[in-house]
Order: sequence, then C-alpha cells, then structure tokens
Amino acid sequence: MPDNTLAAALRQFEIAEANLVKLEKLWAELFALIPRGIVFGDNPEYEDRCRAFSLIVAALPMIDDWKPELSPADLDEIAQWRFDAKDIGELETEIHVERTIEAPGKEIREYRARFNQKRRELIRDALIKLIDNIDGELQAIRQLAKGQRPSDTLPPDSWLALRGHVDEIDALLGSSVQRPARWSDLRRHMHFGLVGDFIDIEKFDWPSVKKGLRQGLYGAHEPLPSEAEDLSSLVAAKPKGSVTTKLNWSAIDAEAFERLIFSLISAEDNYDNPEWLMKTNAPDRGRDLSATRIIKDTLSGTTRSRVVIQCRHRPDASISVSDIATLKEQMALWGDPRVDALVIATTGRFTADAVATIERQNASDTALRIEMWPESHLERVLASRPSLIAEFGLR
Repeated sequence: MPDNTLAAALRQFEIAEANLVKLEKLWAELFALIPRGIVFGDNPEYEDRCRAFSLIVAALPMIDDWKPELSPADLDEIAQWRFDAKDIGELETEIHVERTIEAPGKEIREYRARFNQKRRELIRDALIKLIDNIDGELQAIRQLAKGQRPSDTLPPDSWLALRGHVDEIDALLGSSVQRPARWSDLRRHMHFGLVGDFIDIEKFDWPSVKKGLRQGLYGAHEPLPSEAEDLSSLVAAKPKGSVTTKLNWSAIDAEAFERLIFSLISAEDNYDNPEWLMKTNAPDRGRDLSATRIIKDTLSGTTRSRVVIQCRHRPDASISVSDIATLKEQMALWGDPRVDALVIATTGRFTADAVATIERQNASDTALRIEMWPESHLERVLASRPSLIAEFGLR
C-alpha cells in the first residue's frame, strides 16, 4: 500500500523542491552563458547544461497536470532570431525575441509559484494543530512562571514540548512559507529559558509569529472561484428582486464557524493577539477563542481587556438558560490571566430566559461581562465585510 502519511508527502515535496532548486540555479547559469549580441558558434558548456536542464524538467512532477515544457534555445538559433529582428528593424520584434529567449525562466517561476501554493495547502491543517498546541504549552509554562523573577530559570523539561512544536513548524514551512517576524527572537528566547524569556515569548514573539503564520497559510492572494465571466453582463441583465440579509449558516460546520470568527477579530484594529484556546468541541472548559480588546479614549488613554469568545454553531437551536449556567460553572475554572468579557457567538439565537439571565449577570457586582453575538448581530457585522461572506460561502 502507498504511504499516505504527511511525512511521506513532505518527502515527495522535498525531492521536487530539490530538483526545482537545481533547475532554478541551472537556468541562471544558462542565461548567463547566452551572448548579449548576435554571436554564432558552439558552446559545449552551454550544451551540457541544456542536457541537464531537460533531465531535471523530466524529473519534476506535474502540478494540476502542468509543468514546464520549454527548453533553452540553441545558441545559433538565438543568434538567427536576433539577426532577423535587427534586419526587420522594429523594436517590438526585438522585444519579442528577448521574451522568447527568457520564456523557460518564466515557466520555472510559474512552477515555483504553483509549488509554493500546493505546499501551503499540504501543511495547513498540521500547522493549525501545532499553533493550538503551542498556545496550550504557553499556558502550562505560565503557571510555572507565576510568582518567579524574570532572572529565574525555568525547568528545562518545561520547554521540551514547546521546542518540539516549533521545530515541527520549521520543518513544515520549508522554503515555501516565509518565516514570520520575530521567528529568530522566539528561538533565541527558548534557548535561554529564563522567566524573562518566557514573558517576551508570550507578549511579543509568539503573537507576532502566530499572526504571520496564519496570514501566510490562508493565502491573502489566492482567488476564490467565480462563476461570472463578465460582471457587465450581470448589470446589463438588470436583475430585480429583494436582497436577503439572512446568511446560510448551514453551509459551514463548527470548525469553519470558529475560523470565521477568528478571521473577523483578526482583521479588526481594536482586537489584538487572537488565539485558539481549545480544540473545536473539546470536552473541557469550552473556551474557543481569546483576544485582547483595545479601547482608545482621547482623554483617558488606551485600555486593554481580555475577551474570550465561545462559538456555538447552532443554526436551528438557541442558547438556553442551561447553557448559560454551564458557562458560569466553567468560569470558576478559568485561571490567569483574568477574563474581562465573555462573548457568546452563535449562528442561532438566545431564548428570552437566557437574555434575562445575562442581563442580571451584567447588572451584578461581578467583574465579568457577558456579551451576546446572535445570528442577527453577526449578519449585520458581516454585511459590511462581503469578502468573509464569500470566503466562507455563506450566501
């Protein structure tokens, strides 16, 4: 049976990339050997490299049934093209000749772009899991660092799992995904292993690294499929009818709903350091997402509060009083840092009794505030963010 593991797939990608790197380097050498003017004659070094070029291209696997097809042109052929173009005396013809000479390099760049995109798709799920694991390890180390001085050394064993996850991410990224800002700072602080290093990792390094990783994997420049060939034809048809604000929440599952909310808060300037706290549907404290909410006041300055967002994908159900009671029981288990606000985001609604319970909670002397984001609220928010509606197929 074929090996269908991620490790086996990565090995094949690594082999393909090794050949691609060879091809990129070989093309640079070939291009440097092409005379700049009209020069007829043989060049054995150029010919040897052309043979190697063909062999490497043959070894490259297809990507979506495509790979480079063009070979470097013969030097005498190049000289003849240039001679004919000069004889015609038109600038456009001379430009076309040079573009033809450079065409194999353009195909190699196209293959590189496709290769990088496919590699990102391959590692995406594994990388998301590792990011969640690192969030969990940092929470565990935080408990060990509590009450200690920045100059104190944390037990070496406490860093092992964290280092292992970071090493796995490094291996997954390869050369197809650029290391995010503060990646080297993260590794340096893990190496020293002091409480002060952990503080820098938690406050500065990891938030920056995590943001860069997620941005790199979810392809800001990758297109969404479109059925329209020409938007003008849609306008010319003068379509009529009402526009519904109702979104198709059944088109996504619980995990996609979490990703939607994560994308929503990640794009907002007044939310910082968004992170996943637990796996989807985890049978423990129920925390889904966390972020720091930033409120700027011209008189009082900037205040920061920690917000936990619980995502409940229930298109055909409502949040009840029993749900609220369960959440309040879970609140007692939440440790540091303190949670200032709990947001319940749902694709359903809240029962009248649940709303009354939350209002009593917010009117009490307890510091924790509960906020409701029902489907109607989310639909109003997403109305001004049509790109998210399209990305998650909610219309």
